[in-house]
Amino acid sequence: MSEVYATRRSRLRDHFTAAGTAAALVTRPANVRYLAAAAPQGCALLLGRREDLLVCAGPPDDRACDGRPDEHLRLHVLPANGGDTAVAAADLAVAQDADSLAVEEHHLTVTRHRAVSSVAPGLRLTDLGGAVEQLRVVKDEEEISCLRIGAEIADQALGELLESILVGRTERHLALELERRLVDHGADGPAFPTSVATGPNSGRRGHRPTDRRVEEGDFLSVCLGATYRGYRGEIGRTFVIGTSPADWQVDLYDLVFAAQRAGRESLAPGAACRDVDRAARHVLDSAGYAEALSPLTGHGVGLEIDEDPQLAPAAMGKLDACVPVTVEPGVHLPGRGGVRIDDTLVVRPEADGGPELLTITTKELLAL
Repeated sequence: MSEVYATRRSRLRDHFTAAGTAAALVTRPANVRYLAAAAPQGCALLLGRREDLLVCAGPPDDRACDGRPDEHLRLHVLPANGGDTAVAAADLAVAQDADSLAVEEHHLTVTRHRAVSSVAPGLRLTDLGGAVEQLRVVKDEEEISCLRIGAEIADQALGELLESILVGRTERHLALELERRLVDHGADGPAFPTSVATGPNSGRRGHRPTDRRVEEGDFLSVCLGATYRGYRGEIGRTFVIGTSPADWQVDLYDLVFAAQRAGRESLAPGAACRDVDRAARHVLDSAGYAEALSPLTGHGVGLEIDEDPQLAPAAMGKLDACVPVTVEPGVHLPGRGGVRIDDTLVVRPEADGGPELLTITTKELLAL
């Protein structure tokens, strides 16, 4: 795998040297992880003129940084109380005769940016921008494999929960149980705080679990994800508790399901991101739910749970093959509840079978 990380760093080097910059400093943890195989807490990655260095505040701990850093990357460990790793990396760039340094301005605080400037006043600082994030959009098959395993873990955890007794249990209790089951099945941990929403809370995007108890006839919407080797995906499903669903619940569920299917079926290399959003949104708009919709229909996933591309009305750009995204339309009706259906898929060309569905828990409206 070392050559994978070396190739990634080489691609980034091509980017900033073409812009006339001698070296680059990467501080955003997910970006360091992408380029160095691990991101010890507080570390900084220097792509220098003569060699690349991972600057750490202390010896890397496998348990804290998803494994060991790339073995072909030299570690520079600061002494105890050795200061800021980004500042130390800038000093090392000067030692390698760099006259300019590209930094991630969107990640550095103003204070940290000033400290980097002050340690090397002769170093011209430029903005690296979102160069690493753009490299991360298209995933290789090893990355997709990690997402696939994480999706399997989430499917297992959700499936086991659905076989247990739910009535009378709180949203908070069910969320904690799901997160425990994720770890039991091999996840590093949850990809994000697990959302369990019942009754009038159901269908809310990002709902934080409360002490509300599950009741007969409730909609129950669940959104969870597993982190596996640093990679994060998500799945969301909605169910009815205890009895046959009411007519309004069936109608609303069928509508959201149709919207989600339209979004999934529009995923293809070359498809405009806004068109995928439009495909799902149109189904719900046409039924009069425009005011109840989320600002986006989906987003990219990977080392972070919310990455580019964004599937939203004003989104720019087109999808590439091997880009994992969520498709997650939903409708929430204040005081009544709602439906959210969320899958993680990988964009694939039609010749390869079309979009690859990673989260396979049934989307049938089950009465639990």
